[in-house]
Amino acid sequence: MLGRCAARALGALRGLREGAPPARSPGPSRRLLSSEKVSEKDHSLPKPCWSKDMRLLFDQFMKKCEDGSWIHLPSYEEIATQRSQDFPTFIHAYFPTASELINQEKLSQGRLFTRSFEDGLGFEYVMFYNDAEKRIVCVFQGGPHLQGMPGFFHGGAIATMIDATVGMNAIVSGGIVMTANLNINFKRPIPLCSVVLINSQLDKIEGRKLLVSCNVQSVDEKILYTEATSLFVKLNPEKECDVKELVLNSAPPA
Repeated sequence: MLGRCAARALGALRGLREGAPPARSPGPSRRLLSSEKVSEKDHSLPKPCWSKDMRLLFDQFMKKCEDGSWIHLPSYEEIATQRSQDFPTFIHAYFPTASELINQEKLSQGRLFTRSFEDGLGFEYVMFYNDAEKRIVCVFQGGPHLQGMPGFFHGGAIATMIDATVGMNAIVSGGIVMTANLNINFKRPIPLCSVVLINSQLDKIEGRKLLVSCNVQSVDEKILYTEATSLFVKLNPEKECDVKELVLNSAPPA
């Protein structure tokens, strides 16, 4: 889960440092470890495949961002730190014994799991962060390729989005972390292609441990679909500042 955490960290930490919502237009291309270039597309911005409910919720939260109480978190296909020449150093700082086992050529082809589907078929989502309340709300619309039981989302797809949301909350609160435990109670199946709200809350920080809880509700918040609690652990706190600086400075070249 480190890959997902590092990817989420870039958008969140950069947004917090700048103190304003990120630009809503795609930026220039980013360079991979290879010479291949990829499009810099923020998938957390409105798309034609978004439903009316999802677009309405996006607009409502963007309105809340205007006074700075909420921050819109961008989301890209690739792991931002992966483009950096210092990425091997980033990996070695946390997994010195495993870093030599990573295939650098394959790594250059890596894509964030939740952004690896064609638009509208898999995970469509956007996250908003409230620093004062230590909350993240994720507006999630799942596509037809996330089906489990006919007509409903696969439980693993829901677990993925829960982990992505509570993980982002842990990252913006404590730095680079990994999931140690994720406990999910599925209460009701979620209809396929519907829109839900994933509400996460940082509950406690105990040394290197961060406890985050969340629930998954219908758009009108009248139906509770799922509840979850999670435990995250900070990785190598003594190296945290160096890694954060690497993440913060990994913006695409002008």
